[in-house]
Amino acid sequence: MHSHSFSRLAICVVTVLLGFTSLAHAGPPLICHPIEIGQAKSLPGVDLNYQKGNGGYDLKDLTRDTLAILDSNPPVLVRMETLRRATLYARQDAPVAKQLFTRLRERVADSDAGKLGALARFDAGYLAETYKQWMGKGDPNPAKSIDGYGWVEKAIRLRGRDPEMEFAAALITMTGSERDHDDHVRKAMAGAKADPLLAQNLASYFNRQTIAEMLTHPATAELGK
Repeated sequence: MHSHSFSRLAICVVTVLLGFTSLAHAGPPLICHPIEIGQAKSLPGVDLNYQKGNGGYDLKDLTRDTLAILDSNPPVLVRMETLRRATLYARQDAPVAKQLFTRLRERVADSDAGKLGALARFDAGYLAETYKQWMGKGDPNPAKSIDGYGWVEKAIRLRGRDPEMEFAAALITMTGSERDHDDHVRKAMAGAKADPLLAQNLASYFNRQTIAEMLTHPATAELGK
């Protein structure tokens, strides 16, 4: 295993050992902790040790398979986990990583400013941010200069109230503006009562409330309690 791959894995292991308390300083939040998606379809599971040639998945299928899942109109949580797995695969093959991001950008250009446009912007923006968190300085990164968070924010504005997108934005801003981060967390928590899977993911990431508390009092919950 390359030294930089080992260092990334070690950071994520520390995150797990900390018991999923606040991940802001414990590792790349978009990569280290899988999103719980229940029985929904995503890419084949992949761990942080994945190296090209390990077998079991042909990287030439990554763009096609990822787009097939995203175009099937899955929930945002499924999109997040699919793009997390796609990043773990794509980092092993620079042309594949570029092809995938290029296709997601093309979907933005081809979409309108409504619901489909919001999802296309979300997908491209979230992938850009996962690339930034998992590709090292020496790795080719087709999303290096892209403001993925800005695209996710635009998706939220186009989509309207979407607690799962707010959760995604909260993860992106864990290493950014505390004010923006807390605002996104509050909005995500406010929608947890109607979305048990979101509540489960919130509890795993932030450890600020039990799942039962989120489901019972999402709108009035206080951060940090």
